[in-house]
Amino acid sequence: MSVGLLLSLAGLALVDSTSIGTLFIPVWLLLAPGKVSVRRILTYLGTIATFYFAVGLLLVWGGSRLADALGGALDNRPVLWAQLALGIGLFALSFRYDGKRPRRSGGVLRWRDRATAGDSSPRWLVGLALLAALAEVATMLPYLGAVGLLTTSGLGAGAVVGLLAAYCLVMVLPAVLLLASRVAWPRLVEPLLARLNAWIVRTSGSVLGWVLGIAGFLLARDAAARLELLGTWIRR
Repeated sequence: MSVGLLLSLAGLALVDSTSIGTLFIPVWLLLAPGKVSVRRILTYLGTIATFYFAVGLLLVWGGSRLADALGGALDNRPVLWAQLALGIGLFALSFRYDGKRPRRSGGVLRWRDRATAGDSSPRWLVGLALLAALAEVATMLPYLGAVGLLTTSGLGAGAVVGLLAAYCLVMVLPAVLLLASRVAWPRLVEPLLARLNAWIVRTSGSVLGWVLGIAGFLLARDAAARLELLGTWIRR
């Protein structure tokens, strides 16, 4: 297990922590009037993390079987060059979402209305978490990148499962810290949450750009390291 792999996974997990399901909805739940129910919000975050973990296991298992079937072809130089091209392409595409062009935030507002319109019961929160996770399956680029890194890492099953679980915990960690701060210092944190909500609505159009850019950079960095293009300092 290399430092480069751990840093790449940590970076992708932190990018994943800024999605609608892992940050936006928790912020809106924390802004709800009345006393915050720690158990209920942890139920929501636990559902999100568990869903991602289960999907990751399925993808890693399927990817590992594919890698075995291909006889290590995923580590061949043509495949690594393709990964490098994909990473560079995603990074270049991210500049189309630089936030300078006006973009509609209607989708984000609909999610905010959905998050604040329910009764906050455990069953409703679990349903909301699953709905948000399912809606993000097609766009979970950082997570797919992390699964790809784990699939081709050559690590044992135990290490892969442990890293995948750690990834999902890091992914919800910012929301957990916001929850703890909201409970401990409500008067101090509520204005911060309000400003964060305003930032979410204002910059939601450029969030995808950040996701594409960081995910593309990390995928390209991993391919460049394994191709030994950037010298010994970047080798894993």
